[in-house]
Amino acid sequence: MKKYIPILKRTQLFSGVGEEEIGAMLNCLQARICTYKKGEYVLRQGEHTDTLMVIAEGKLHIQRDDYWGNRSIINMVSAGEMFGEAYVAPESGALMNDVLAVEDSVVIFFDVKRIITVCPTACRFHSAVVQNLFFAISEKNRRLVQKITFMSKRTTREKLIAYLSEEAKRNNSSEFSIPFNRQQLADYLSVDRSAMSNELCKMRDEGMLEFEKNRFVLHDAVTA
Repeated sequence: MKKYIPILKRTQLFSGVGEEEIGAMLNCLQARICTYKKGEYVLRQGEHTDTLMVIAEGKLHIQRDDYWGNRSIINMVSAGEMFGEAYVAPESGALMNDVLAVEDSVVIFFDVKRIITVCPTACRFHSAVVQNLFFAISEKNRRLVQKITFMSKRTTREKLIAYLSEEAKRNNSSEFSIPFNRQQLADYLSVDRSAMSNELCKMRDEGMLEFEKNRFVLHDAVTA
């Protein structure tokens, strides 16, 4: 567990908390580590959880499959990011999505009740962690609203433009890499992969962008 303390220090949950303080809080928060191979499920839709999770290594997809097996990627979680905060409230219900390891991954679980309740030993930085959790939930809500903006677009091209434009702004550059391959991007935007690939080629031929695998270069027609 100690080797992951530097990673925890970089997370939003432990922002402003020193490594020594984090180490002292791990027992208080009942932290435990689980490892997952690529393709293994961390959590399944319909399960219940009372833990908050931070990924220490690897990459996870929060996703959902419908009755016919069509997949939608809700979010991607990388090392140093937190997930599960949507279920910290009492009686929050069963998980609505699956959490799948898309790379070999290490996940640290924290007892939610221990986080939101001040411990008997009154850890000096416990209140800061509670505050950070509140800010993290607010940030996740903002990202959800952002994705809804992408999804609200009527056509595949409009969804691509909205998503790629936002990535360019986030990277402060017209050249950037996205965290998805073609199928994953199609699942994230809820569009057909072939139709999306055809639209990307049309946009390239029209001079709107260039791309190679997950690397994109946007031209003024898109970023303006």
